[in-house]
Amino acid sequence: MIMALTSTRPRPDWPCQVKTPGSYDWERSAAKWLRELVPARYAGYPAFIRHPVLLGRHAQIQVEHEIKVARTALQTARTDLPRAGLHEGIIEHTIKLYAAEIMQLQHIARSVRAVTQALADTGR
Repeated sequence: MIMALTSTRPRPDWPCQVKTPGSYDWERSAAKWLRELVPARYAGYPAFIRHPVLLGRHAQIQVEHEIKVARTALQTARTDLPRAGLHEGIIEHTIKLYAAEIMQLQHIARSVRAVTQALADTGR
């Protein structure tokens, strides 16, 4: 008996490192990608290894906290960085860096939600 794999076109936020849901071994690629988003000690916990949806949940929380940290750094840069003796050009560059990082993290957060939802839909 030949098993047909159902493969749907992933959402625009789907990470390129994760295979398309329904394709061979996609869950393993999803778990591998999610493990890269959390501190190493969490990625090795047996519950996260056995239940990638839990790993996805933790990755989502991790990324949300990183967004908060980057927003705080952005909001306080103009007042804190001059006191640290940094030149205006460095401060402006740093502000742009934080703004870009926030956008990237928001994209990652959407990707984590998409992957975690797909894992939940397959009972993983």
